[in-house]
Amino acid sequence: MNFKTFWRNKEKQSDKKAVIVNQLDSFKYKTAIETRFMDFDMMGHVNNSVYFTYLEIARTKYWKHAINWDWKKTGIVIANATLDYVTPVFLEDKIIIYVRTSRIGKSSFDLDYLIVKLVSGKEIICSKGKTVCVTFDYTSKTATSIPATERAQMIAFEQLSDQL
Repeated sequence: MNFKTFWRNKEKQSDKKAVIVNQLDSFKYKTAIETRFMDFDMMGHVNNSVYFTYLEIARTKYWKHAINWDWKKTGIVIANATLDYVTPVFLEDKIIIYVRTSRIGKSSFDLDYLIVKLVSGKEIICSKGKTVCVTFDYTSKTATSIPATERAQMIAFEQLSDQL
């Protein structure tokens, strides 16, 4: 039996959101991911569980490059992670992951991902993902507000408008 909670889907007026576009040029950050032999299953394509590891690698690189997150002050936990599989990644494929911050709330923010493979010089979308990230104080074991410095860096890097 599935239950849906409606109160979680309400948007807050203070949330900053990016324009929702699934075009590669709307992402300002991308990184190459090296596949490992162990990533592949008997069918010769990347096992579905491995994609979340790829998202984690890309997310960590994004935070270091784009946001310069101060891990010693504020941690991050993943509250929700989703992935839509579009086309498989095979052993010979070279993959790139695009990452962007698409929503910034008080203590949480959303990251969008596109996993693409290079085929004859073109980028083919393999998967579309999203994570809801919550800033977390490990001492008190509670969610905390996004630090002002990191919030400002996310807004500046993604060029989010204050009116969003």
